[in-house]
Amino acid sequence: MSAVMITRKAARKWEKLPGKNTFCCDGRVMMARQKGVFYLTLFLIIGTCSLFFGFECPYLAVHLSPAIPVFAVLLFLFVMAMLLRTSFSDPGVLPRALPEEANFIEMEIEAANGNVLAGQRPPPRIKNVQINNQIVKLKYCYTCKIFRPPRASHCSICDNCVDRFDHHCPWVGNCVGKRNYRYFYLFTLSLSLLTIYIFVFNIVHVVLRSVDSGFVSTLKETPGTVLEVIVCFFTLWSVVGLTGFHTYLISLNQTTNEDIKGSWSGKNRIQNPYSHKNFMKNCCEVLCGPTYPSVLDRRGVMLEDACSSTPPDVPVTTKSSTPAPQTTEPTAPLIPNEHTPDEAKPGIAAGTQKSSSSLKEEKPPFSREPLSTSPNGVTSTVIKESAH
Repeated sequence: MSAVMITRKAARKWEKLPGKNTFCCDGRVMMARQKGVFYLTLFLIIGTCSLFFGFECPYLAVHLSPAIPVFAVLLFLFVMAMLLRTSFSDPGVLPRALPEEANFIEMEIEAANGNVLAGQRPPPRIKNVQINNQIVKLKYCYTCKIFRPPRASHCSICDNCVDRFDHHCPWVGNCVGKRNYRYFYLFTLSLSLLTIYIFVFNIVHVVLRSVDSGFVSTLKETPGTVLEVIVCFFTLWSVVGLTGFHTYLISLNQTTNEDIKGSWSGKNRIQNPYSHKNFMKNCCEVLCGPTYPSVLDRRGVMLEDACSSTPPDVPVTTKSSTPAPQTTEPTAPLIPNEHTPDEAKPGIAAGTQKSSSSLKEEKPPFSREPLSTSPNGVTSTVIKESAH
């Protein structure tokens, strides 16, 4: 006969988190599942800088200044640090509601909406809050079962609600939100400077070498220069334009999602309640504000039940601290029959013992129901008489 043993197994919370994110390094690294474009970003940055360090920097360090490759290396390291910080961090994912919380929210919504007739569309699930004397609507997320905080939105690619959601960037392989937006902006800004830096000194390198050996022979001697110029030329417009656009958004304390939807520039002309009406104050709040902790607790420990069965030929023995008695004497019912005379009550136990040894057990005349609590807080016991 086989037995089933239930054990408690410890697991990290990131292993059970819903959504479409991937985790590495025991939950420390969090990214989206689509990482192909992110690898392309790494290849373009590392490849272009490697060509620059290998072909142009030795010549420029000798003929111009050794500070040129040093500054290029520092700028390259800063770009890579900001890229990895943006890609590997939690953008501000909001945890989904637990089943008990979801049921409570559903009860609140049903109580607020009342009875909806069949065939009628239920009213939208929206809550209104006031922020800086401005009414802001909180929308209900049917996937996460929560009312999203202000400026939060559900990312369809990562399948999670992100606080202060800006956009999902495939180039960094992650969402851009409340916790990594400043690193994303610093990445685009530093990448723009690095692209301009490499592009300018590529031109300087070609000009200096063309004076001695000619333009055509210079291109033949440094084939990597042509490739660098082409990559930097096409990258320059997109990266610099993206940096300028986000600089404009930061000056208004606005997100890309809000700008696309026209949240603060629609027909109602609703003013942005998060803007300080000052360029420097908005920039300081976005770029120099506090670093918010993650609310996911990815590396927390949770216990889950795991079942295991023993082979049927292995006997299962259980040890008990106190030996169980071999015989037990039956006792009389907790509440004797009210029609039984007092002198006959002591004989109930003896009669029951005899009948149980020869015949089947008789059901007691009364059965006790579980304790119940009345609305006024009084606990009562219900006694029912069994049918004979």
